[in-house]
Amino acid sequence: INKPFAQRCQDLVKVIEDFPAKELHTIFPWLVESIFGSLDGVLVGWNLRCLQGRVNPMEYSIAMEFLDPGGPMMKLVYKLQAEDYKFDFPVSYLPGPVKASIQERVLPDSPLYHNKVQFPATGGLGLNLALNPFEYYMFFFALSLITQKPLPGALHIRTSDCAYFILVDRYLSWFLPTEGSVLPPLSSSPGGPSPSPAPRTPAIPFASYGLHHTSLLKRHVSHQTSVNADPASHEIWRSETLLQVFVEMWLHHYSLEMYQKMQSPHAKESFTPTEEHVLVVRLLLKHLHAFSNSLKPEQVSPSAHSHATSPLEEFKRAAVPRFVQQKLYLFLQHCFGHWPLDASFRAVLEMWLSYLQPWRYAPEKPAPSSDCQARCVSERWAPFVQENLLMYTKLFVGFLSRALRTDLVSPKNALMVFRVAKVFAQPNLAEMIQKGEQLFLEPELVIPHRQHRLFTAPTFTGSFLSSWPPAVTDTSFRVKSHVYSLEGQDCKYTPMFGPEVRTLVLRLAQLITQAKQTAKSISDQCGESTPGHPFLSWLGFCSTDTNGSYPANDLDEMGQDSVRKTDEYLEKALEYLCQMFRLSEAQLAQLTLALGTTQDENGKKQLPDCIVGEDGLILTPLGRYQVRFDIEYQGDLELQPIRSYEIASLVRMLFRLSSAINCRFAGQMAALCSRADFLGSFCRYHLTEPGVTGRHLLSPVARESAASRARGPRLSLRFLGSYRTLLSLLLAFFVASLFCIGPLPCALLLMLGYLLYAVAMTLLTERSKLHQL
Repeated sequence: INKPFAQRCQDLVKVIEDFPAKELHTIFPWLVESIFGSLDGVLVGWNLRCLQGRVNPMEYSIAMEFLDPGGPMMKLVYKLQAEDYKFDFPVSYLPGPVKASIQERVLPDSPLYHNKVQFPATGGLGLNLALNPFEYYMFFFALSLITQKPLPGALHIRTSDCAYFILVDRYLSWFLPTEGSVLPPLSSSPGGPSPSPAPRTPAIPFASYGLHHTSLLKRHVSHQTSVNADPASHEIWRSETLLQVFVEMWLHHYSLEMYQKMQSPHAKESFTPTEEHVLVVRLLLKHLHAFSNSLKPEQVSPSAHSHATSPLEEFKRAAVPRFVQQKLYLFLQHCFGHWPLDASFRAVLEMWLSYLQPWRYAPEKPAPSSDCQARCVSERWAPFVQENLLMYTKLFVGFLSRALRTDLVSPKNALMVFRVAKVFAQPNLAEMIQKGEQLFLEPELVIPHRQHRLFTAPTFTGSFLSSWPPAVTDTSFRVKSHVYSLEGQDCKYTPMFGPEVRTLVLRLAQLITQAKQTAKSISDQCGESTPGHPFLSWLGFCSTDTNGSYPANDLDEMGQDSVRKTDEYLEKALEYLCQMFRLSEAQLAQLTLALGTTQDENGKKQLPDCIVGEDGLILTPLGRYQVRFDIEYQGDLELQPIRSYEIASLVRMLFRLSSAINCRFAGQMAALCSRADFLGSFCRYHLTEPGVTGRHLLSPVARESAASRARGPRLSLRFLGSYRTLLSLLLAFFVASLFCIGPLPCALLLMLGYLLYAVAMTLLTERSKLHQL
C-alpha cells in the first residue's frame, strides 16, 4: 500500500500470477475498492477520471496496462471466476428504482439481478447481491462514474483524455466486437483452462415499471430460480453482463412512475447526471450502434432471425431494444426537462443525436460519387425509426420547448438549434417519421387483441435470448407497442407534424428571425465604433472605464467572428426547419413583418420589442436586449477583479505593498489630509478615494454598504500594474534616449512633470469644491 504506484502494480502482477485463487479471493474486494474507490465516495482510489496521459504519462500507462481487458486485473477476475467465488454487493448503492424494487421484494426487470439477492441473517444490516467476480468488478467500475465526486482541480479536464473514458472505450470494443462471431479467448494463464461462466438465470420479459402489471408478472424475490443456460449462450455471457451493468448503473435512475411524477413542477430531483456522465453514455451508444449494425445483411432479415446460428448475432439484434431503449428514453426525458438552460446541454444533445442516427455507425460506406444519395437516409432504417418513434418526436418537442426559452443570439445556443435542424432535415428522415406516426395513429379495427399481446409473458427458459419474441411483421402493432411500453396505455400522443408542434416551430422561426436581427444590430454597433479607439484606449489616450461593464452576452466578448457564426447557424437552421415542416416564403415574410416596431421621428424605437400576451405586453428576447443597463463595479476599487489590461501577479504584489504602507503610515496620512492648507489639499487629491462620494450608487442598500466600507486616506499603486502605464513609461524612456537623456534624468523629468500636473489638478479640484458650496 505504501509503495510507489509503479512498484505497487508490479508487485500486484506478481501476486496475481503466483498465488492461487483460494488466497486471492480474500484480497479481491479490497483491491477493487482501492482501484475504483469506495461506494460511498470517501476513498478516491486511483482517480481514473482525472488521470491523463499527457499530465502523468507513467502512472497513466501503468494503470491502463494493469486494467486492460487482457491485462493482469482481468486475469485475476477470470482466475476467481473459474472457482465460482461470490462477493457481496450492498443493494443500498444500486440506482434508485432498482433499490426500491428489491426492498419491496419485487425483482427488477433486468435478468442481471435474478438469483442474486441475499436476505440478511438475523440482525443483518441490509440486502446484498451475491455477484461473481466479473460482475463485482464491473459493478464497481461502472458505479465509480457516479459515486466518485470530481476533485476541485478536475473542472478543466477533458473527459475524452481521461483513463476512465478510454477504459470504457476499450471494454466496449473488447466485449461488443464488430468483427468475428466469437469473443477473444479467455484463460487465467497461458494454456490454462478457460473459466466457466456463472450459472445463468431465466430471463423475464421486457416489461417497464410503468406498465400496469398483473400480480403474476411481478415476480417475488423469494421465487428466484436457478436454471443453467444452454451451452451455446456461454460465449456471450460476458458481453451480456457488461452491457446490462453499464445500462443499469448509468441509465436506470428513473422508472416510468418516477418520470410521470417528475412532470410536476413541485417534484424533487432524485438523480442529476453530470456532463461527464452524459459523455460516457454517448460513447456506450456509439459502440452499441456499431455492434448492432455489424450484422450481415442476410442476418437482419426476419427469416434469418428465426434460426440464427450464433448467440452473439442474436445478441446484436436484441441488445438495443431489449436493454437500452426504455431506460435511455427516461434518462433523456429527465435531462431535457431538468438540465440547466446553458451551453452544457450540448453534451445531452449530441448523445441524443448519436442515438437517432445509427446509420452513421454502419460498416458500409456510400460511394463518394453519389453525394446527394449519401445524405439520404435509406429505407433500411425505417424499422429503427418506427421502433424508436418517441425518441424522434416527443424529444424533438422537448427540445423545441427548451429552444424557445434560450438566448439564440448566443453562438453556442444557435449551434445547438442548427445541429438538431440539420439532423432532422436529412432527406427521407422526416417522411419516415411521418410514416411511423401514421402507423401509430392508425385505428385498430383488424386485430382487436393487440393490446393483450403487449402483456403476454413468454415462457421462462435458460437465456434471455430464447425469450425474445420473433420479429413482429405487423408494423402498426410494432409502433404502438413501442409507444405504449414507454409512455403507458393511456398516453396522449402529440404528432410531430401536427398543428400544435407546427405552432411551436413557427414561434421558433420567429425567435430565430429576431435573434438574427439582434446579432446584426450588435454587429452594427461594433462597426460604428472607431477602429483605432481600442488601441488608443489601451495606450491611455482615450478614457477607459475603470469600473468596467460586464458583457451580458458572449457576443460582446467574441466580437465580429461570433456574430458571423451566429448568423450562419441561424440562417441554416431556419432553412432546415422550412424544409422539414414545409414553411413557405410567404409565412417567413409574415414573421419578418410581425417583428417591425413603430419608430419615432429620430429613428429610435419608442418601446422595447414586445408581444401582446394575456397579461399585457411581454418582452421578447430582442426587447430584453434593448433594455440594457450599465453595470458598474460598486465595491472597493482596490479589490475589483483584475482586468485583461493588467498584469495579475504585479497587481497582487502592488496591492500587498500598498497595504503594508497604508497600515504603517495610516496615522500620518490622516493627519496630512486633515490640514486646511494647500499641502492638505494636495494629499487629499492623492490619498482619498474619489469614487466614494462621486460614484453613482444604484440602491439604498448599496449606499449603506458603501458607507460601511468608507475608509481613511490610503495609497493606491495599482495603476503601475497596467500594461498601458508600463508601455507609456517605456515609450517615454525610449523617446528620451533619442535625445541623449539617460534613464535617471528622464525619471526626474517625469516626476517633475507629474508634480506640476498634480499641483494644477489640486487647485482645480479645490476651486470646483468652492463653486459647489
